Amino acid sequence: MSEALAVHHGAFGRAALYELDRPFVTHAHREGHLIFYVAGGGATVTVGRTRVPLSDSRAAAVSPWEPHCFLKEDDGAACLCLVMYIKPMWFLENCKTADCVLDFGQPVIRVDDEVQRWILRLTAMLLEPQDSMLMDGYLFEMARVCYDQSWARTRRNTPLGRLRSRFSDFRVRRSLRLMQESFAEEVQMDDLARAVGLSRPHFFKLFKKQMGVTPKLYLNTLRSEHAINALVTTTKSVTDIGHELGFSSQASFTRFFASNVGIPPSEYRRVAHRG
Repeated sequence: MSEALAVHHGAFGRAALYELDRPFVTHAHREGHLIFYVAGGGATVTVGRTRVPLSDSRAAAVSPWEPHCFLKEDDGAACLCLVMYIKPMWFLENCKTADCVLDFGQPVIRVDDEVQRWILRLTAMLLEPQDSMLMDGYLFEMARVCYDQSWARTRRNTPLGRLRSRFSDFRVRRSLRLMQESFAEEVQMDDLARAVGLSRPHFFKLFKKQMGVTPKLYLNTLRSEHAINALVTTTKSVTDIGHELGFSSQASFTRFFASNVGIPPSEYRRVAHRG
């Protein structure tokens, strides 16, 4: 079974050491996401249409709201990964320049000597929790190095240019607000499309074009975020958290959480701590 060795929450977002032996479904995050191989069996991260085999020389970078999934190779050994979820606003504020929108230029990060040093430092800090301010500094430097590298080897649009294409349609913005207000309920997509004045096919096409994910994936992200926050900041039982999110049983909630976050909710709560 996949398990978490350490999870650290802070102003930056969260960082974790996961030992993974099963796949994740396609999902997305509002944070930027970096996935590094540390040890163990092989695995591949699919980011959009790009497959990124994780190794000592290659890591994966996922931009906010970019669909991705984790595939474990059938070699019998779990894959130990260092994963980072970086809040875009935190990254922008620490960069102190409007050009540093957290949108990676490409999903493949080359693990050179500098990146490898940061992997070792952050892994050690997660296993032996230390000063949170020091952790934040290390995480920012790792994120900055990977961000710069992702844009140094691409000729695609600038991050600001790509960002402007999102959130531009008022109907999509209204649908986001409606989903934020009712993500714990059984949202009917036909009703949501009607509420923003579109047919279901037109709504799905426009939403995917603007956000990069389907409305269903967006709702799953909201539910996952709420569950993680409740596990870390409250003493509510796993069953109660699942019921708040509309799941009929703890088992169905656990399956959802494990397939989207990677590990069961009780395991996540056991190792997570806040800086």
